[in-house]
Amino acid sequence: MKTVIQRVKQASVIVDGKTVGSINRGLLVLLGISPKDGPQDADYLLNKIVNLRIFEDDNGKMNLSLADVGGSLLVISQFTLLADCRKGRRPSFVHAAPPSKAEPLYRYFVEKARQTGLMVATGIFGAEMLVNLVNHGPVTLLLESKS
Repeated sequence: MKTVIQRVKQASVIVDGKTVGSINRGLLVLLGISPKDGPQDADYLLNKIVNLRIFEDDNGKMNLSLADVGGSLLVISQFTLLADCRKGRRPSFVHAAPPSKAEPLYRYFVEKARQTGLMVATGIFGAEMLVNLVNHGPVTLLLESKS
């Protein structure tokens, strides 16, 4: 499982001309799922994301977590994070989980995120989405699960 997380002032996702999810201060999470990923990977990454100290304290130091600042999450499924671009010019997606495996794990991740008490917004799994964000910092991190 791979994620790209971006610290944002605001972010939203639009599907078919309608805003389906939006947040203010928080993290935009782009979530890529491989065939070997399971709930333990989702649990690990969610715990890491919620507790990473990447928000500034009163002294301007990255010392506060999403939980500390009461921020929100916008979680977007993005299979292209698993693209293999080493050969040729067209990405291969053989390392991305098929939708039948990825969607339940994506939903698991979102449900577990909601159980933290944070506000969680989402896109629509498998839809073509327009993602808007104001990256604060900019702060962008790549995280992977252990498996």
